[in-house]
Amino acid sequence: MTQVALTKRQREILDYYRGYATENGYSPTLEEAAQHFGVNKVTIFGHISELERKGVLVRAAKGVSRGVLIADRDSEANAGAAVTILGRIAAGAPIEAIESPERMELADLVPSDRDVYALRVSGTSMIEDGIHDGDLVLVERRNHAHNGEMVVAVLPDEEATLKRLYRENGRYRLQPANSALSPVWVDRLEIRGVVIGVIRRY
Repeated sequence: MTQVALTKRQREILDYYRGYATENGYSPTLEEAAQHFGVNKVTIFGHISELERKGVLVRAAKGVSRGVLIADRDSEANAGAAVTILGRIAAGAPIEAIESPERMELADLVPSDRDVYALRVSGTSMIEDGIHDGDLVLVERRNHAHNGEMVVAVLPDEEATLKRLYRENGRYRLQPANSALSPVWVDRLEIRGVVIGVIRRY
């Protein structure tokens, strides 16, 4: 995988979006980004479009003011990254520890026949599904999902969220995996992908 080259300004904008999303749980609007950098919306839009083209940012939906999300399939984060698998370790009954090293490219986690991108999770609404703040989720880009699948959904108020999707009585229930939180009910939404994997941040 070729490393993506970013200009100094593009890196600054990417860092701003990442920091803003980490602090607030959602991305800034174009107006907020423009104000932060002291430029107009057209200038920021041009940089965002170029970062999308390079695969560093992904737009959850056209026209959504806070729908620009970090896509960590880019460059320095995981270009050419690989890890060594040293063997097996028991998560159930104990087994004999075995070391038989093999290399695994991170690209091996992504099915080659699907359009997949990665998003960094902000928040703890899916913690009981084993998805923690700072983890990466691998998302298959599609606009439909089955009941119970974990989706990237854009709500009528233009917020993007990660929840399990259920259709009930003509409405959508977006169910968090956190017993301290209540489900979100909406009459309409846009599905921008289905989670197919998680990369844990320790």
